[in-house]
Amino acid sequence: MNAILDKEPVKRAEKSLKKFDEKLEVICLEQSARTAQDAATALACDVGAIVKSLLFKAGDRFILGLVAGDKRCSLNKLKKILNEKDISMASPDQVKENTGYTIGGVSPVGHLKECEIFIDETLVRFNDIFGAAGHPNAVFKIDYNNLINMTKGLPKDIVE
Repeated sequence: MNAILDKEPVKRAEKSLKKFDEKLEVICLEQSARTAQDAATALACDVGAIVKSLLFKAGDRFILGLVAGDKRCSLNKLKKILNEKDISMASPDQVKENTGYTIGGVSPVGHLKECEIFIDETLVRFNDIFGAAGHPNAVFKIDYNNLINMTKGLPKDIVE
């Protein structure tokens, strides 16, 4: 058994995936998928098909942005959507505290605390997309509509 699959954050992500669809599998990669480019290389797919899970702090709440690997999340667009003056990337400690995952392995599901989720609409251009599954070497494959349904995220124009 792969040691990565035994790690608590990966088990938590996998449990959420299976709860949504029994067929969803955690894929373990030989090399790290810490960055979108690393993941795309490992999976031999377009870097845009990699879903980056980015946690933002907006006032006293946290928002998760699920963004295509070839795009940048727009803080200005998030500010307008949320009607917030000040939005910043969450610190590594805040990411761990809210999601239970470390940066590079933040899954779109299985978070310790509920947070609002926005999904980059440009992800719709891919048949299959890949999200992290709790560890930099663990991912899962899903399609855009199932990602929306599984995360209950809102598709929004959040990229620049």
